[in-house]
Amino acid sequence: MSRFYAPDDADALVPELAPVVTRLRDERDELVGLRDAFRDREGSLVEDLIAELPVADGDDPELRVIRLRMRGIVDQMQADVAWLDDRGIVLRDISTGLLDFPALVAGRQVWLCWRLGEDHVEYWHATDEGFAGRKPLSALFDDAARA
Repeated sequence: MSRFYAPDDADALVPELAPVVTRLRDERDELVGLRDAFRDREGSLVEDLIAELPVADGDDPELRVIRLRMRGIVDQMQADVAWLDDRGIVLRDISTGLLDFPALVAGRQVWLCWRLGEDHVEYWHATDEGFAGRKPLSALFDDAARA
């Protein structure tokens, strides 16, 4: 890890994170809808849809619009994920807006855990655990004090 977050530092980012993660979730949903519309109309694989840009002039205008919109969504999603990556934040699940922040507590690396809809970063889990292993932050500091 290139950066570790204190709980207060991670928590301070929540107002910036919420719109980014909301946008990612909404764009993912729109991308799925466009993929389905393309499939219904064309019957091709989605990889073909995005890879074929620029679109030939003779292409179906509706498919052209779908392709261009999908490319725009993918570009925005890549920018949002890069924004998270630049801060060392790990996107775990787009649909729930689940993020992990690397943290170091009493020499132990852990993940501070936040999910869209939560007001604050209030949970953590060990690096070998996932969402199911989330515990309140108070338990982390109680464990650290005992160590």
